[in-house]
Amino acid sequence: MRGIRIEAAHHTMKNILLVFTGGTIGSQSDNGTIDTDSRAGFKLIELFRQQFPSDDIAFESLQPLQILSENLHPQAWKSIIVAIESQDLAQFDGIIVTHGTDTLAFSAALLGIYFHGLNIPLLLVSSDLPLDNPQANGLKNFNCAVEFIRQQPASGAYVPYQNPGQGMHVHLATRLSSCLALSSDFIGVQSRHSLSFDDGRFQVLAAQAAAAKSSWPLRAEFGRILLIRPYPGLDYANFNLDGVDAVLHDLYHSGTACVSSQWGAQHSLIAFSQRCRSEGVPLYLAPALRSEDAYSSTRELLANGATIIWNTSLETAYAKLALVYGNFGEEQKIADFLAANLAGEQV
Repeated sequence: MRGIRIEAAHHTMKNILLVFTGGTIGSQSDNGTIDTDSRAGFKLIELFRQQFPSDDIAFESLQPLQILSENLHPQAWKSIIVAIESQDLAQFDGIIVTHGTDTLAFSAALLGIYFHGLNIPLLLVSSDLPLDNPQANGLKNFNCAVEFIRQQPASGAYVPYQNPGQGMHVHLATRLSSCLALSSDFIGVQSRHSLSFDDGRFQVLAAQAAAAKSSWPLRAEFGRILLIRPYPGLDYANFNLDGVDAVLHDLYHSGTACVSSQWGAQHSLIAFSQRCRSEGVPLYLAPALRSEDAYSSTRELLANGATIIWNTSLETAYAKLALVYGNFGEEQKIADFLAANLAGEQV
């Protein structure tokens, strides 16, 4: 797709709601240990004012959380949402949520889906290193978020992030994959990002989120979702389904998982799907691309009662399941919510 360049337009005062939650961007290093610091968020504003001076940005800050993001629980999402919704959002031109990198993709997906009807931009900003490290990308990511709100190149929830040695990318929040292992790199679903940011201007590279045809009023309540990842030798006998509202099973890149019982029924997802059905626990599979051709294993899973959440990342599938099972009980509503393209999450 040919890029569309967005010309910068400043001078009008922009009011930004800044929500601190901790993470590396809200941490400092002390004697080799990185941990959250209540002063780090305000250091971010100070550094921004020093490096990117302007008189057209006003921040209103909140700090509902101060945790490293690996310690995140769905109740932390509730704290973030309650803090945001406690404000008169009509007074703001955009929202920035600072967040750690470990669970960034999950929170981005969750907030992107929850706030799918929001009419101002919401951006999640992280840093690969504490801000006192001159190599950290947090300040550049933050500046990109501020400029996004200034210039309003698109609506919806986004994540600006500059991988080491690359340009600044802006990802649709519901299409961000988790950070690559043993690196500080984030990529979007199918290795695509939505916008680039260079020389103070945005370039739209991919189609933006389509507005949901119908709004889904949601509460910040979350179902209990068991997430299972496939690997050779996975033994389903180790899983207890008591207290589980639904199971989300990750798939290999081909949209597959082991359906063979030649190594024992406890290693077959078919047998596990039958167990889920007998215990009344819905089983969902993701990610998988819908196509005319599918592997025999995938067709066998569908024939045995599993439901695939098509064309959606694992993180966003998890977020949608957590929200739908926290908000709705009717089977048709659940199916309609999962099938809806609420925030551009479907590729």
